[in-house]
Amino acid sequence: MTLPRLATDRTTTTIVPSPFPVNYDYALMTFDGALTGEGSVEEPKNSIGDVAGRVIKYQLVLVEGWSFRQVVGALRSAPKLTAALADLLPAEIMARLGHPGLHPEGRFYPDTYHYSQGHTDQQILASALEKMQTTLQREWHTRAQDLPLKSMDEALVLASIVEKETARPDERSLIAGVFINRLRKGMRLQSDPTVIYGMGERFDGNIRLDDLRTDTPYNTYTRAGLPPTPIAMPGREAIAAVLHPAETAALYFVARGSDGSHFFSATLEEHNAAVAKYQLRGRAPKLGSNESGKIGAPPQNNRR
Repeated sequence: MTLPRLATDRTTTTIVPSPFPVNYDYALMTFDGALTGEGSVEEPKNSIGDVAGRVIKYQLVLVEGWSFRQVVGALRSAPKLTAALADLLPAEIMARLGHPGLHPEGRFYPDTYHYSQGHTDQQILASALEKMQTTLQREWHTRAQDLPLKSMDEALVLASIVEKETARPDERSLIAGVFINRLRKGMRLQSDPTVIYGMGERFDGNIRLDDLRTDTPYNTYTRAGLPPTPIAMPGREAIAAVLHPAETAALYFVARGSDGSHFFSATLEEHNAAVAKYQLRGRAPKLGSNESGKIGAPPQNNRR
């Protein structure tokens, strides 16, 4: 689970909502339905400018792990930003940006963007899209050899999963290494954030065994390989972790507790013991209970 993040600079302090959990729905995934969303941006308390007429600058913070819905919400709440894309569907927005047919999820680079009155939301998105493409290309060209990733798009998808799995910089490459190992072995990724993304509005904050067993295009417990699109905006560190993963024998990991760290295991037996220790507090999992959903399905390939 990703913790809330604090974005700051010299002119504003912007507290943004946790990028996880986020409600998603198939309206977004299928480019059908108008977008609404949430984000946060504050007008600078100390404007950059003065009575002499110099231009006042504003900033918009796009946060790692955000969904496209949240990006749109932040654009709509940004002060003095002209809404050139208001009420457009996701497919229409991407067409306006020169990429018709491209799913918008994960395609925009999380960063702080500065603008002045008169700038448009389309200009911000165009800059974020270009920066993501540039970052992805640069990391792809220096990638490790023999990765089980066929394209930059696949790298972006996996990076989005890593981004949602952890907010700890010291663990990104390890988690990426686990997923790379599983892809090499033909094991299902079994990533909870992909299940949540596929659940859409059905997600109520808890994942149950039935959720892990309910098939969607994004459920990596029921489907092999990568999801069809990214599930969030990955930052550069997550992209770099996927393309330069840690060398590890681990195939599993489980959250230790409130500090956001994970315990990594090379065998299923070690992993189940870690689940019992850190999530079930020493109690054996009960088949069919909500707790069993934390272990995974099917049992022989479980990861969480």
